[in-house]
Amino acid sequence: MTAPDSTRLPALAAGAVDRAADERATPGLLDSLRTDAAARVLVLAGDAAPLASPDELQWFAPDAVPEGAEWAFLGRGDDGAPLLAAVFDTRDDEVLATPAGWAGLRAVGGVLRAEDAGAFVEALSLGRWLLDAPFCPACGALTLLGDAGWSRRCPSCGRQHFPRTDPAVIVAITSASDPDILLLGSNVLWGADRFSCFAGFVEAGESLESAVRREVQEESGIEVAVARYRGSQAWPYPRSLMVGFLATAKDDGAAEADGEEIAAVRWFTRDEIGEGLAGESDLVLPGRASIAHRLISDWHAGAA
Repeated sequence: MTAPDSTRLPALAAGAVDRAADERATPGLLDSLRTDAAARVLVLAGDAAPLASPDELQWFAPDAVPEGAEWAFLGRGDDGAPLLAAVFDTRDDEVLATPAGWAGLRAVGGVLRAEDAGAFVEALSLGRWLLDAPFCPACGALTLLGDAGWSRRCPSCGRQHFPRTDPAVIVAITSASDPDILLLGSNVLWGADRFSCFAGFVEAGESLESAVRREVQEESGIEVAVARYRGSQAWPYPRSLMVGFLATAKDDGAAEADGEEIAAVRWFTRDEIGEGLAGESDLVLPGRASIAHRLISDWHAGAA
């Protein structure tokens, strides 16, 4: 698969933090960095992070963080400063006072500067595992954290566990004959005017390309002729890696919603998509933090 233009990466993939993974095995790393005056801490409460302004995260000194958090080493900032995560298990905007309040990744991930967006998605993905998986899945014993928050070891059976990532494909479908229409679907759980790309998890023993063909046909009735890789990004809802594709239909007329996951499918013109992206119609498209938004906006701009 050929990677897309790096200037058009999905919002949450454009600014990966230097994870400095070689440092994680340093004995006592977290304890040491929690007393480092240069360290910056991203505090999460549920899926929300504090904001210094509508498009910038608020970072804290380690000694400003209340007790009760799970801690992890995220890596190094652009200036070399250590970056830490302190994760609380419930959404509580009163954890710390912030200049611009708190917001979830879906709401602000698409407008944050690149390093902040990368840190937010990393901290949320890792933090959910820290909170949700304290026990050994093999024997049920309480595990011990290692590698500065990136692994768990079971003191009972000796197994080592790591954060889980589930790959999923997400696909925008172009026409077999008309370059100016795009097929999108509306989930049964959404309002009638909300449309997005087709998506689903990769099954055991399945390639990404096979998952694209299966998911698209299951949800939309479309058989795929060509599928091109367009990029990927983490999506911690709950622990996905979304792998984006632009696929071409073999037969436009075969489009039909499955009626189970997808309530409706519809071919949209380039003008209709443009109006939806601009908020100038009733069409509701995915938010800027999602890879679905990038797939759709790239197609609309002719950059796909």
